Amino acid sequence: MRNAALVLGLIGGVLAMIVGFFVYGYTVFIDWFGEIPDLAYQVDNPQLYRTMAFVSPLLAIAGGAMAKARALWGGVLMLLAAAGMLYGFGFGVFTMFPIAMCGLGGVLAIAAGRPDEERAHF
Repeated sequence: MRNAALVLGLIGGVLAMIVGFFVYGYTVFIDWFGEIPDLAYQVDNPQLYRTMAFVSPLLAIAGGAMAKARALWGGVLMLLAAAGMLYGFGFGVFTMFPIAMCGLGGVLAIAAGRPDEERAHF
């Protein structure tokens, strides 16, 4: 399960990074060139979108990388990444897979235990 959490966290983080590039670029484009009537408007809180576009992929990739050695911490980071993407961007056609992969990777990492230790995570 730790390997699956690692792979899901890394893939989810890379997909979140791609979404984040476009979200960040969109908000900067609208700031530079202005709104286009009936086509493109600035979001209500561009700083929130930019922050989530930067932080969520980092948390997902770091959580995936930590999943083998520190499963509990890695799982918590991946769940935070999924929650941040859901809060910042919402659930849509481009965010459903990064959110699902980070969420599932987080659950698998938290559920992973070592059979040869009394305590699963510490």
